[in-house]
Amino acid sequence: MKLLLHEVLQKISNAKTKAKKIDLLKEYNCPALRQILIANFDESIISMLPEGEVPFEKNDAPEETEHTKLTHEYRKLYLFFKGGANVSQSRRESLFIQLLEGLHQGEAEVLVLVKDKKLGKRWKITKQCVEEAFPSIQWGNRS
Repeated sequence: MKLLLHEVLQKISNAKTKAKKIDLLKEYNCPALRQILIANFDESIISMLPEGEVPFEKNDAPEETEHTKLTHEYRKLYLFFKGGANVSQSRRESLFIQLLEGLHQGEAEVLVLVKDKKLGKRWKITKQCVEEAFPSIQWGNRS
């Protein structure tokens, strides 16, 4: 069974050395993982959502359910960042809540942290590790 992104982040966070973290980032490399790491660590990406807790109903669907996985839903992230989509603020916030409510609880937590650029406060992962694991990522000029 494939790990969910929050499980991957936990595994990377638990790694004892920077080299092991980089190896794990490479091992679990996928578009969804790179996208959330870029959204979190690239200062030029600006969230269009209010900071802090998000009021949503936690999803108790089983982890195996495809639509509850962030790897299937990450393509919608552009809706929530500056320059991404021209939708009203209330529509943007309701779309975010719908997305969170459709995801597994751990996956939803990832997105709430990413919108506030706080992934590194929950998991021990740094921009430097991401840069070394994925040297092809172009940082900046995204908004």
